[in-house]
Amino acid sequence: MDIPAKYNPKSVEEKWYTYWMEHNFFHSEPDEREPYTIVIPPPNVTGVLHMGHMLNNTIQDVLIRRKRMQGYNACWVPGTDHASIATEAKVVAKLKEEGIKKSDLTREAFVEHAWEWTHKHGGMILEQLKKLGASCDWERTKFTMDEDLNKSVVKVFLDLHKKGLIYKGYRMVNWDPEAKTTLSDEEVIYVEQPGKLYYLRYPIEGSTESVQIATTRPETILGDTAICVHPDDERFNHLKGKRVIVPIVGRSIPVIEDDYVDMEFGTGSLKITPAHDPNDKIIGEKHNLEVIDIFNDDASLNENALHYEGKDRFVVRREIVKELDEKGFLIRTEDYTHKVGTSERTKVVIEPKISEQWFLKMEDLVKPAIHAVLESEEVRLVPSKFDNTYRHWMENIRDWNISRQLYWGHRIPAYYYGNGTSDYVVAENMEQALELAREKCGEDIKVSDLRQEEDTLDTWFSSWLWPISVFNGINDPENEDFKYYYPTNDLVTGPDILFFWVARMIIAGYEFTGKKPFENVYLTGLVRDKQRRKMSKSLGNSPDPEELMEQYGSDGVRAGILMSSAAGNDLLFDESLMLQGRNFANKIWNGFRLVKGWELAEGAEQSESNRMAIKWYKAKFQMTLQFIDQQFDQYRLSDALTAIYKLVWEDFSSWYLEMVKPEFGKGIDPATLADTINFFEDNLRILHPFMPFITEEIWHYFKERDVNEALIVSDYPKDEAYDPQVLKDFEVIKEIISAVRNLRKEKNISFKESLDLSMIKKEAVNEDFFAMIKKLCNISHIEEIDQKLEKALTFRVGSNEFFIPFAESIDVEAEIKKIQEELDYNKGFLLSVQKKLNNERFVNNAPEKVILMERKKEADTLAKIAMLEDSLKSI
Repeated sequence: MDIPAKYNPKSVEEKWYTYWMEHNFFHSEPDEREPYTIVIPPPNVTGVLHMGHMLNNTIQDVLIRRKRMQGYNACWVPGTDHASIATEAKVVAKLKEEGIKKSDLTREAFVEHAWEWTHKHGGMILEQLKKLGASCDWERTKFTMDEDLNKSVVKVFLDLHKKGLIYKGYRMVNWDPEAKTTLSDEEVIYVEQPGKLYYLRYPIEGSTESVQIATTRPETILGDTAICVHPDDERFNHLKGKRVIVPIVGRSIPVIEDDYVDMEFGTGSLKITPAHDPNDKIIGEKHNLEVIDIFNDDASLNENALHYEGKDRFVVRREIVKELDEKGFLIRTEDYTHKVGTSERTKVVIEPKISEQWFLKMEDLVKPAIHAVLESEEVRLVPSKFDNTYRHWMENIRDWNISRQLYWGHRIPAYYYGNGTSDYVVAENMEQALELAREKCGEDIKVSDLRQEEDTLDTWFSSWLWPISVFNGINDPENEDFKYYYPTNDLVTGPDILFFWVARMIIAGYEFTGKKPFENVYLTGLVRDKQRRKMSKSLGNSPDPEELMEQYGSDGVRAGILMSSAAGNDLLFDESLMLQGRNFANKIWNGFRLVKGWELAEGAEQSESNRMAIKWYKAKFQMTLQFIDQQFDQYRLSDALTAIYKLVWEDFSSWYLEMVKPEFGKGIDPATLADTINFFEDNLRILHPFMPFITEEIWHYFKERDVNEALIVSDYPKDEAYDPQVLKDFEVIKEIISAVRNLRKEKNISFKESLDLSMIKKEAVNEDFFAMIKKLCNISHIEEIDQKLEKALTFRVGSNEFFIPFAESIDVEAEIKKIQEELDYNKGFLLSVQKKLNNERFVNNAPEKVILMERKKEADTLAKIAMLEDSLKSI
């Protein structure tokens, strides 16, 4: 079989992914093995692969591939989320391009367009994950709008409603004027923005006096229904029982008193607009104030806004300030920086709005989820620093606004049978609703008398069931898949959805199954650029993952992104690490070609040098394997990969292969070759989860293998006992070899020229490695001596001093000059260090660490000077 001179990632990746898929290696069915299960955080069906997905899914694939090799029945369930707001926005934009307005379509027609868009464009991200090497069980791919998942959502809604936990209520909600839907508090991002503080004059009714208020939103005066002052604020005693006139509107409103007002802030008096501020709504309900809504759903002003009707809120702000100024109501304007609530999805400024919505009571539901993470630790967050964030959110939770004013999504299964919205039943379908409605009202209602709720459920209301619903655990909790795969093992996701999704899944797990949904939650860091900015399309700082895979190969990108990702910390993306990953793949390929190029010397005996090389690498591999296992336990995948990288690049390629490489024109003994191939294959096994393509390619080049012997399902190496002393001994030998090689290089001594090596031994050196020193340094003879040799090059390793007698080719005068220069430098350096240590002020004030460092410098330099002086004498 011809081996290409260069590794070609593209052809290799296509070949092996097809091979894995054709032989169904990713698919899992319940059997006698222990399951290991991961459910993918379902990306939005509208999404395309970005760097966050790359990191998250590479980590999941590493975990699943390793467990598969360790004999677990590994199941990684993929899927996508219907993403109500994002998908509806995409469909609305598409229809707009075709000259169609959403308002021109029936609900059914719009949903049909949404499904058409989803079937055409959705799921692209899953295809991109295949290029990354994701070994998901694609036969189990789920979509949060699948029929069985929809049934799960409906069943859960009915259950919670029956328990009295779902209710309808008029509340102040966060309104997204672009998406025209409510948002939960968690979907509102507060952004610091520069603004203005407008000081306005409200005339006191029946008086020439006025009261001064300050507001950042002058357009909302059109909805003002009171002025509020603190009851203990003596400045406003004259206003008690009075009324004031709203500027421009001319409406008479009362002055009320409430201790909510902060006497020290602003003017000490507040305008109250109950329809458009959550705190004002509370005060309005307390004082029975009129509620005047001035906004349409798109944040333009309605008929209550007089001559501003139909205009956008920000246009009105500019125009009303001008009118207030012209009419003498504007006192002054100040620059003011404040936090403004914006929609996480559409980025527009949200509007507080009173609306009738569906809510889920959370106070009791969260208790088992709090206990599981913070008390019993049945569910573990990694890193544990996120426990406090989790605690804060869960202990301060509010009822969940679960309704959204969208067409695309799970429609709320409530059916109205009266004229208003108070007479309704909750049912699985129209037929059941008809039966329930007839029972409830005692009348012979027809299907035509029923109308289903127009609102859909919050997207998270379906995704909080994900670990349960992908195995149909809501509809059929006794099914074999659910009983076998649930609870799942690991969840890998970002900390930005710890509350949105992770916490809610834990809540749902205990509420609907009585069990945790997963054991461990590994919260990855966010991917940032070198300036620590979050990667985004708008900043133009996010590379195209597909282009990276094209340039560096999928293995190179996987390795690069993991090497830059410390556990749970933000990843500072550096494209040079992708190059490092590609270079690593090339290094492995070149090492493989070297080994395959060796000729076998039949009947040859194994040398002592090779025997010790094998003994050392066995120990080195086992030490590294055990370290890797420890890192996996802590989800420190970056450290695990770095350890493998060093093992393969430095220990195996740079040292071991060099140790056992046969002399030019000679063959290698069978025992050493067999062990070398075994080592190479073990290296491939531990590297496969990280770099699956190149490892599978090389695996099959070593020998013909059938389907059941593919690397993807081969046995992962097991921990074995090893001799740590061999590793310690070799570190000394490594220093000796490096020192001899450096001397050859410095003195321009050809490797072909054999040298002698003498040693004054003051501490033990493992002589079993001497054959290796001879081979790697071309040393003909190693002896132990009692006295220093004259006319010899010297070096130290630990307490031992080594001597290499001069060859005639060495320029003695040049050597003396060089040593003298180095001696002078070291003496000068010693003086500077001792000057510091003799400085009483420095010694008294410097940290102990710094002083110890300086003393070490002094000791090291004295030893170096002594060795150089000895070298001069010997010359």
